[in-house]
Amino acid sequence: MSVHDIVVSPGGARFAGRKFACTIGRGGVTTDKREGDMATPVGTHRILGMFYRPDRLRGARLPRWAQPIGLRDLWSDDVADPDYNHLVRAPHPFSHETMRRADPLYDLVLMTDWNWPDAVQGRGSAIFLHRWRRVGYPTAGCVAFAPADLLWIAARLRLGARLVVAPSIGPRPRQP
Repeated sequence: MSVHDIVVSPGGARFAGRKFACTIGRGGVTTDKREGDMATPVGTHRILGMFYRPDRLRGARLPRWAQPIGLRDLWSDDVADPDYNHLVRAPHPFSHETMRRADPLYDLVLMTDWNWPDAVQGRGSAIFLHRWRRVGYPTAGCVAFAPADLLWIAARLRLGARLVVAPSIGPRPRQP
């Protein structure tokens, strides 16, 4: 593994010699990712895109390859959509996520190559790195960080860097 990799394991995440708290999918991790399972896929995933809200991140130090999120940008999560697991524009007749959300969750989004660009229907839509709702609150399968930590990572990230998700993380068993 390289210092340029983001490694997610039971202790959180490591990147560029630093440790970060992070959250993963409500369903833990899986080696058999499916649409709607709320799990984070185990493995090595390349970071192939970065999207941001220019109206909310004015002056943020982001790489040149970061792309602004437009007013009509959506992400298709409908397995019946020919554009499944791709960026699409409103209006869009299939199920989708709004990239330009009212809340700050997607103010900064790092896109991985999970099931992209050649999406397999039902294998799970986008795995993003984005800000968390609050400390410890799980995602729908993405990896989430504190806003300041995500900005720090994004400013230093190289296009093509890897997100490495270890197989040993997931929900802890309940204590009796």
